[in-house]
Amino acid sequence: MVRKNRKVISRLSRYKNALNRFQSLGFVKIFSDYLAEAVGVTSSQVRKDFSLFGIHGNKRGGYQIDALLERLNEILGKNELQRVILVGAGNLGSALIKYKNFEKDGVKIVAAFDIDPAKHGDRDSIPVLPLDDMQRFIAEQGIKTAILAVPDVAAQPILDRLTSCGIKGVLNFAPIQLKAEGRCVVNHVNLELELENLIYFVNAMEKTGDTGLGN
Repeated sequence: MVRKNRKVISRLSRYKNALNRFQSLGFVKIFSDYLAEAVGVTSSQVRKDFSLFGIHGNKRGGYQIDALLERLNEILGKNELQRVILVGAGNLGSALIKYKNFEKDGVKIVAAFDIDPAKHGDRDSIPVLPLDDMQRFIAEQGIKTAILAVPDVAAQPILDRLTSCGIKGVLNFAPIQLKAEGRCVVNHVNLELELENLIYFVNAMEKTGDTGLGN
């Protein structure tokens, strides 16, 4: 069920972000077709996604943005602060530590872990701890989610270690497909692949005037 709904949950996050933008512009209500256009889907898709979670609008009045945001935040777990750990305090990990918008969106990196003693210490009020301390920290703090920002050769062993510690969700930035044992959800963010795809379509558009996205 979790895997089946990944695309739906991804769209819910996009709806939430669009609704926040509409709200900042002073909108109180919104119709599904406006929300669909902002996200890049059809209005029927918006209504279908919402109906899966018992969300229904009014044909004449649309959706109340405040109520809709409250429900989406509840579904996405944003109605309370989500505490996560980071594994890997290299260049990417350091950038994630410095990123300030996580907490605005209800996520807080409470600690980072790295095998390199030179990286240990506090960074931007976040402790960077030895990897050997990770299991104890996860157990004591009840952590369920982790961000993985380690080299590809270390990614699978670290993931295995995380799952054995009780981690249920991992956001993986390593450029490698990982396999999680047990009940653990892994989302992959491959920046190199995304940039490579983008460059292809830019080059294709310059050569032919057509990205080929419709094929």
